[in-house]
Amino acid sequence: MHPVNFRHLYYFWVAAKEGGIARAAERLDMAVQTVSTQVRELERSLGHALFRSAGRGIELTDAGATAAHYAEQIFQLGEALPAAVQEAAAAKGVRLAVGIADSLPKLAVRHLLQPAVQAPDLRLLCHEDNFDDLLAELALHRLDVVLADRPAPTNRNLRVFSHRLEKTSLAWYAPAALLDGANIEFPACLGRLPVLMPTTHSAVRARLDDWLARHGIRPRIVGEFEDHALLATFGESGLGVFPAPEWSSDELTRGRGLTLLGRCPDVVENFYAILADRKVEHPAIRKLLAQAGGEAARSADTADPTRGPARRPTEPS
Repeated sequence: MHPVNFRHLYYFWVAAKEGGIARAAERLDMAVQTVSTQVRELERSLGHALFRSAGRGIELTDAGATAAHYAEQIFQLGEALPAAVQEAAAAKGVRLAVGIADSLPKLAVRHLLQPAVQAPDLRLLCHEDNFDDLLAELALHRLDVVLADRPAPTNRNLRVFSHRLEKTSLAWYAPAALLDGANIEFPACLGRLPVLMPTTHSAVRARLDDWLARHGIRPRIVGEFEDHALLATFGESGLGVFPAPEWSSDELTRGRGLTLLGRCPDVVENFYAILADRKVEHPAIRKLLAQAGGEAARSADTADPTRGPARRPTEPS
């Protein structure tokens, strides 16, 4: 199969959008024969017919529909190219495009990116989406790195590389209003208080369910959230107690007035940086990876299983 001639592809794309060779020729201000010849050359190159007769006109074949779909993406990118180049030329500093998996706790994102954002003259672009779509964007080099709570799956057709950045154990937090007058013994209190949980969309949900089952706790779940920041916001409002990464304890207890009920050090959440290239060239990503296994990971490995500074909870020894 020969490389695609983009002039031939462009004429085909216009014909597909206009619904026929004659209309394409009119739009392009060219002879019908010229456009028809270019389309036939593309069909010869690809080895398949792209149009077929349909009544008095023509329509796309299945192969033609696929070719038109790819051509649409190619020429849309081409139309965006001048503005993108102009923007890049005018921008100062280093650009870092980060994909953030929507299952990743937002309380953790700033912590994970902290080493990278210390790079001088950094221009940070963050895009949140579902995990699979972000991997596709990464493979097309539209993103520099993807942050997620799981490594990329093994896939021969997807050439990406996962690096575990850090890990943290989870802890449980509660608004003060829920604790007034309550008999709070951790973790048994989780069977009596209303509970907020991440959805099964999150990699850590199964570990939390297993931990609760091992402690014989049947939680009264009053809310499930894909967005961890939203989960924390509803918890702060008084809807229920909730789990969050232990390293966010200061922000939640001092900044938001929540109480640390207790820790579950054997429930660990992992965080990954996923790259499209094995060799890391981007200076900000090098800083990010240099921190892998740093302070947060060490503290998770040596997490104190005793309770934190809750007002009244007592944990089992």
